[in-house]
Amino acid sequence: MLLLSPEERGRGVIAASAGNHGRAVAYHARRLGIAATIVMPENSPLIKVQNCRAAGARVILHGASFDEATERACAVCAHEGTVYLHAFDDPAVIAGQGTCALEILEQFPEVECAVVPVGGGGLIAGMAVALKAARPSVRIIGVQCEGVPGMAAALAQGGPVTVAPQRTIADGIAVRHVGAATHAIVAGLVDEVVTVNEAEIANAILLMLESEKTVVEGAGAVGVAALHNGRVRAEGRHVAVVLSGGNIDENILSRVIDRGLVKDGRQAKLRVIVPDHPGQLSRILDSVAAARANILDISHSRAFSPAQVGETLIDIVVETRGPEHIADIQGKLLEQGIRAERVF
Repeated sequence: MLLLSPEERGRGVIAASAGNHGRAVAYHARRLGIAATIVMPENSPLIKVQNCRAAGARVILHGASFDEATERACAVCAHEGTVYLHAFDDPAVIAGQGTCALEILEQFPEVECAVVPVGGGGLIAGMAVALKAARPSVRIIGVQCEGVPGMAAALAQGGPVTVAPQRTIADGIAVRHVGAATHAIVAGLVDEVVTVNEAEIANAILLMLESEKTVVEGAGAVGVAALHNGRVRAEGRHVAVVLSGGNIDENILSRVIDRGLVKDGRQAKLRVIVPDHPGQLSRILDSVAAARANILDISHSRAFSPAQVGETLIDIVVETRGPEHIADIQGKLLEQGIRAERVF
């Protein structure tokens, strides 16, 4: 934004963003006395919308994805004559995001591998240029959400393509069509682009909360998810993982924690079918207690279940220490003649 002429500053700026870019534009626009408009998808986390508004920007909510928000931003830009600030496919933005790599080299000069979240490709493109120029041997790995693998698809097809829309907790990198400039740089300098699924991202957010006491949004957690789930092999190397944002809604964070606990085996739903006689529930509770597990929820179903007449289906949500503990609970129930199926 410092590169804008006085005339351009007077016209104001507009940007499409899933969160971080919009917040940065809004913040610096206020510092420079420039009017800013940020167009965000309608389903953007409330905290991201509030942060942009708190920085003084006009926020327009439009569309179900970043790409639809981009179309709206371009239309508003053409109508109002403002300056469009692209979130990633711009040489100045790419260069600016590359300064992240310079900071890594300054603070962690022994780095051998960099794991970087990828949406439109601006961050990894800028970092790749800086890292490869300073240390050509550094391995650079990009990580995307499995549902919206825009850059992975572009690399496979030899150029940017539009991938199908899909909801993801990594909304900050859910870019369906990557930039031409960023694709060219990534294709030439990045060693590999991998993907992670929703459960792995949720588990990575939980892992960062527990181990580092750090709140990371879905887009920022994909690098940790890739390492934790073996998508990136970096044993014995000095690895830098970029956590690219912490703008996560509290309600989403709560759901993510629950999902992460389920994936980690520290919450599980067990399903049993037992005779519909008095005392059956007591036997189940005693067995779970004997395994020293905590019950979070119990539900019965007779009519809407595969249970036969005279039987009842019972779902039990338990808090556990992990997969081995779940197996122990199932064993205690089996000792009572109750077979428990793990549903989740």
